[in-house]
Amino acid sequence: MIQEKPVAIHQPSFFPWLGFFDKIIRSEIFVILDDVQFPKKGGYWANRVKIIIAGRDEWLTMPVVRSYSGLRKINEMEIDNSGKWNEKALKTIEINYHKAPFFNQIFPVLNDLFSNVENNLCNYNMKVINTLCNILEISTEKFILSSKIKKDGKGTDLLISIVKSLGKNSYMCGGGASKYQEDEKFIVNGIKLIYQNFRHPVYRQFNTVSFIPGLSVVDMLMNCGIEESRKLINAEFSAN
Repeated sequence: MIQEKPVAIHQPSFFPWLGFFDKIIRSEIFVILDDVQFPKKGGYWANRVKIIIAGRDEWLTMPVVRSYSGLRKINEMEIDNSGKWNEKALKTIEINYHKAPFFNQIFPVLNDLFSNVENNLCNYNMKVINTLCNILEISTEKFILSSKIKKDGKGTDLLISIVKSLGKNSYMCGGGASKYQEDEKFIVNGIKLIYQNFRHPVYRQFNTVSFIPGLSVVDMLMNCGIEESRKLINAEFSAN
């Protein structure tokens, strides 16, 4: 018997890590949580991700415009393009990955993405995510923006409202959700809670002493190439 795929919900990450794509593959509907508050201060997965820099995992950051009053949703955030951050980010990747086995295959894709930035953070991240999914042969037809869904509540109540609004009864959450998620509420509302339990594939990183997990998918693509990356991601999905 084929198990029904759950609904997965995730904010639009900046050049996401592998667990993000695993969640897409394993879901029936993948909701892009674009209309929740963007943190007023500090970094955030929607505008930063880790790559290997000088042999260590370091942040690659996309600056955002902070000169606004009150609060803004993710889909209202603007990228700060005043300082040519995209050229600097691309150069950082080039310097640290130019000796990677598949640099010549992957760098042109990144060059195109970093050379064609937009003003809106969400729109840009979605362009990146769609491009990477197409490369990895992951369907994007299951994507839906949360701003297009009728819902209410905050936190766990918001997630439950989204799942119900879609007419579904199962929800997939990531490993870090236990810190804030109220599991009992899903049970009360008749929603089956499925933990992702993502097992990170291990591959050879040409520029590290020992394997470093949790990096942008860019790292795997540079080290493994497109074909092998597809196999690694789908192999992890098949193991779950």
